[in-house]
Amino acid sequence: MRALIQRVSDARVAVAGETVGEIGPGLMILVCAMAGDGDANADALAAKVSRLRVFRDDAGRMNRSLLDTGGAALVISQFTLAADTSRGNRPGFSAAAPPAEGERLYERFAAALEERGIQVGKGIFAADMAVTLTNDGPVTIWLEA
Repeated sequence: MRALIQRVSDARVAVAGETVGEIGPGLMILVCAMAGDGDANADALAAKVSRLRVFRDDAGRMNRSLLDTGGAALVISQFTLAADTSRGNRPGFSAAAPPAEGERLYERFAAALEERGIQVGKGIFAADMAVTLTNDGPVTIWLEA
């Protein structure tokens, strides 16, 4: 699985003008299941995200995790993280998991974060979503598991 995370002061996702998920301080996570991914990938990515030390400690250093800070996660499905642009200007997405498997692994990833005690907001899988966030830092990190 692939994820692009951003440390945020706040973030929200809306579908058809209605907010479906929002958080205060924490991480906004765009996530994509890749072809061949399984439950172990979703669980490993959730473990990595929950322990990733990207929040400031008392000395101002990035030394604290979501678990340490009690921050929340806004999880948004993003199949375009599987984009392949090696053969021209139009991205291909054949490396992404099929939609049914992608949705199952997206839900598994979000549930695995919740099981670790993290408050999770979510978008709606495969919906046309509008994401608004205030990037804190900015801090943006690419992860794979």
